Amino acid sequence: MPDRPIALDEYPIHQVPLSMRHVATGDRNAYDRCIFHVMDHSGRALLIAGLGVYPNTGVIDAYATLRLGDRLHAVRASDALTDDRMALTVGPLTVTVEEPLSRLRLTCAADPGDPDGLAYDLTWHAAFPASWEPHHTQYRGDRLTLEGRRFVQAGTCTGRIRAAGRELAVTAGEWTGTRDRSWGVRPIPGEDAGRAAEELRPEGFHWLWCPVRFDDRFVMVIVQEDADGHRTLNEAVSVRRDGAHDVQLGWPHTDITYRPGTRHPERAVLHLTAPDRTPLDLTAEILTYSPLAVGAGYPPADDWQHGTWRGRGWTDRRSYDLSDPAAHPLAAYGVTDHAARFTLDGRTGYGIFEHGSFGRHDPSGFTGLDSVAGEDGR
Repeated sequence: MPDRPIALDEYPIHQVPLSMRHVATGDRNAYDRCIFHVMDHSGRALLIAGLGVYPNTGVIDAYATLRLGDRLHAVRASDALTDDRMALTVGPLTVTVEEPLSRLRLTCAADPGDPDGLAYDLTWHAAFPASWEPHHTQYRGDRLTLEGRRFVQAGTCTGRIRAAGRELAVTAGEWTGTRDRSWGVRPIPGEDAGRAAEELRPEGFHWLWCPVRFDDRFVMVIVQEDADGHRTLNEAVSVRRDGAHDVQLGWPHTDITYRPGTRHPERAVLHLTAPDRTPLDLTAEILTYSPLAVGAGYPPADDWQHGTWRGRGWTDRRSYDLSDPAAHPLAAYGVTDHAARFTLDGRTGYGIFEHGSFGRHDPSGFTGLDSVAGEDGR
């Protein structure tokens, strides 16, 4: 096929002297994607949906998972990437940007052969300005394996979700929506890591990502640490509705209480600091959760991962029983998104407590992959 200009080349948006068909790097791991979280304030339901483009592997894919009770209903779709980069649709899953940074529509078409399968039609409304996250880099030895730019935003959702013979009315007063947009380079399956995989195995990794919507502010906390507690990513900010400068909330320290015998958080306190050095405690109470390695395609999922070629027009629908954690052993080695009720300075808000802790983490007292919390939850 000849390399001809595409529709986006008509607009003055180029960053490098290439067609918008191409990205500036030849790295096969180049990506551009989004994730949405839609949660019921009672903990009844948690919907996670995302879509990704992998320009150097020629893949576009998307997923949606809904936790309802102990069942996780999942839809995944993958296809060949086309030159129409404005068409954010894969199989039954579509993201429509109706007003950039303000209003987006999320849809999952029903399966004609399964009227009880997952389907939804939601409008995501921004409640606060989008905020940049820190520039994110990770190395393995001397190789840059991850470099991502992200923004995050909180809002509300309206519409309807159907699954398992039930229809849920999504209302702004009883549901919260958060979203994250990221692009850059991030490992996708299919590459032999070679010497680095054999000689440079990480001893441990600890991750916390918390976007929280309150009525009067949006709070974002990010913590990434190595096995010895060395912090490689740090963020704690409060965003106002009027778009004024974000208020920095210091160097967060965390106290997480886990379910005994696991690394599954049940509650947490994130110790923040106001600009005048006043201590601020952001507390999190877990309402429900969804492991991203089950249904959503995040590592170390063994049935499908993002960016992998499944052929043209691939769609997969299935449900998982989350009542028995032993049925999904890989989930313990992946990141889990927890819908949570947060409190801060006398206010109550809702958001995501995303957490992953693998291997050794000295500040938590975890000594290796098999190390878990004691009877006191620590």
